[in-house]
Amino acid sequence: MSTTGCNGCRNAEPFPIDFTMAFHPIVDLTAGEVWGYEALVRGTGGQGAFEVLRQVNEDNRYTFDQACRVKAIELAGSKLTANSKAMLSINFLPNAVYEPSACIRSSLAAAARAKFDPRRLMFEFTENEEMTDTAHVEHIVAEYKRMGFTTALDDFGAGYAGLNLLAKFQPDLIKIDMEIIRGVDTSAVRRAIVRGLLSIGRDLDINVIAEGVETHGELQALREAGVKLFQGYYFAKPEIERFQLEEEIPQLRTAA
Repeated sequence: MSTTGCNGCRNAEPFPIDFTMAFHPIVDLTAGEVWGYEALVRGTGGQGAFEVLRQVNEDNRYTFDQACRVKAIELAGSKLTANSKAMLSINFLPNAVYEPSACIRSSLAAAARAKFDPRRLMFEFTENEEMTDTAHVEHIVAEYKRMGFTTALDDFGAGYAGLNLLAKFQPDLIKIDMEIIRGVDTSAVRRAIVRGLLSIGRDLDINVIAEGVETHGELQALREAGVKLFQGYYFAKPEIERFQLEEEIPQLRTAA
């Protein structure tokens, strides 16, 4: 799988294996609907994300990043219902983006081909990838927001930075890391951390998603804290090249 370069972006070696995407719903329990879907890389031969991502290196990082975006958008355009307003969340590699306004061209072209509204695109970057140039990442986030995309900081509370990273650039959303979510219903400390993050979000006009929700107890504790957006196996597991709809997620009807 390969892609062409663009002005301001680095040409790279083709990615060594084929891959596709699985999609994991993000639900809004207040509205009782699927708010969006996160695109997660999978091998076409059934390989998990780790087996694909371990093939990423400095020579093919840009190619992989661009191809992931295009694949996710094309699948969303062809498989989501025409009246869907759900967001499409794509993980991007900050170290693969050399000039955001140039490197977004293939994504916009894919959206045009697929008749997918680019205003429904959300780009996630993770704390777990070491950022060699935080000023450059700040520039990427600012440019993406200027162009009308939603931005999200994934795995918040884990990885190389936390509040320091949030202070440098404010995304539209933060996704609380699942290690904080795990067992939140039985931990007063974890509940206090979640409440603190929600307070920060309100002050900075940043929405919060709780990811990795697996039990009813966790869900109830998070709802009581004020969380409205959720993602996790409690609701659904990611499915390859398939988007689960509201009627396929019974928890949307029973959570209230």
